[in-house]
Amino acid sequence: MKNILFPFLVGLLILSGCQSKPDAIKKEIPNIKSQVKNDKQIISVSSLTTILQKPEIPVLCYHRIRTILPGDGNNMKTYSVTPEAFAQQMKALSDNGFHTILPAQLEEYLTHNAKLPSKPIMITFDDTREEQFNIGASEMKKYGFKGIFFIMTISINRPKYMTKEQLKSLSDYGNVIGAHSWDHHMVTKYEGEDWENQLTKPKKKLEDIIGKPVNYFAYPDGIWNQAAITQIQKNGYKLAFILSTKRDSTQPLYTIRRIIVAGTWSTPGFMKAIQSSFNK
Repeated sequence: MKNILFPFLVGLLILSGCQSKPDAIKKEIPNIKSQVKNDKQIISVSSLTTILQKPEIPVLCYHRIRTILPGDGNNMKTYSVTPEAFAQQMKALSDNGFHTILPAQLEEYLTHNAKLPSKPIMITFDDTREEQFNIGASEMKKYGFKGIFFIMTISINRPKYMTKEQLKSLSDYGNVIGAHSWDHHMVTKYEGEDWENQLTKPKKKLEDIIGKPVNYFAYPDGIWNQAAITQIQKNGYKLAFILSTKRDSTQPLYTIRRIIVAGTWSTPGFMKAIQSSFNK
């Protein structure tokens, strides 16, 4: 009798245990979900904090590479670097051990802690000027430098501006093509169809020309607002660049700082500005 009852009792215990497990699991599930949610929130805040704590990478911004003329006003002198000065600046960067990086590398550094080469620097050009191709890119090639060219699509193929073929050549060599709006209107003044005309269509046009995604945007005049950032994100841009004003603490990927290389700088002044303009 004992031999019969013992297996029966064991079976009842096993059956009871199996029936109780789903209830225990159900009770635990909300706690797991809550923990995952909390972890995501912690990661998000931590990532933003980490980005802001990282040393800024120097980003240079060039506009014109041309001879300074006697009648040039202060604005033209600021935005124009002579071909001789540009050549000296590229040589100085190389002699001092700088290595150019591209936006994808910067994004990985900021968001995933990717390693960068020693003394990284980014060289950018605004406004599509032809001398950026003929002088700028040619001079950078001597040192294996690569840059980012932000293009106003209204200017493509116009006299003294770059052609589609030149843009494709820059991209094929390993430079990056970015958008700089259609006609250089400030993003703070966009409304209605402006967003499509200034952000969406230029991106597609440039992608059709170079056969690659266009993921980066430079604000005309370096001026931005939150509405523009929202639209830039909707259009699939991964980074956006301002000028020397302070980056935004809540949107550091869409307010990346650059300094305009002034035509009045000496080469030592140029090197000093790189060291003093970005947090370490």
